[in-house]
Amino acid sequence: MVSGPSILFVCLGNICRSPLAEGAFRSAAAQAGLSITIDSAGTGSWHIGEPPDARAQAIARRHGVEIAHYRGRQIESADFQRFSHIFALDEANLADLRRLAPEDARAQVGLLLDVVAGREGQSVADPYYGGPDDFAATWAEVSVAAEALVARLRAGL
Repeated sequence: MVSGPSILFVCLGNICRSPLAEGAFRSAAAQAGLSITIDSAGTGSWHIGEPPDARAQAIARRHGVEIAHYRGRQIESADFQRFSHIFALDEANLADLRRLAPEDARAQVGLLLDVVAGREGQSVADPYYGGPDDFAATWAEVSVAAEALVARLRAGL
């Protein structure tokens, strides 16, 4: 049963975008003094138990956020009860989440950038096949979303 807001970030493999979103939001929530359950997961199973991509770790660390201890996991049916909000990082994962959601799901499911004014309906850039600049761009997007999400939580979501 969901008690209070709890946030799950979901991408495909849970090694780039969703751990970056989790780290950015954990940092923003802590700075705002919010106590909230936060996690990330992937729709795919390829990286279960693996740490985030080294490039994701590097960009997060550059911004004072440590994500090396995170471990990839796959979303499970119970997550739709455990979390009040599940944010997909792109349209494909949003479609997968809607398909995977049990009929009695309690979580509100949506796109992460929907919380950012002017970015509604947009996907967070997938940096996996890119370089450091791509990871920096992804960090910038999830950081803006983290701040917007903190503002929404302060306003009662």
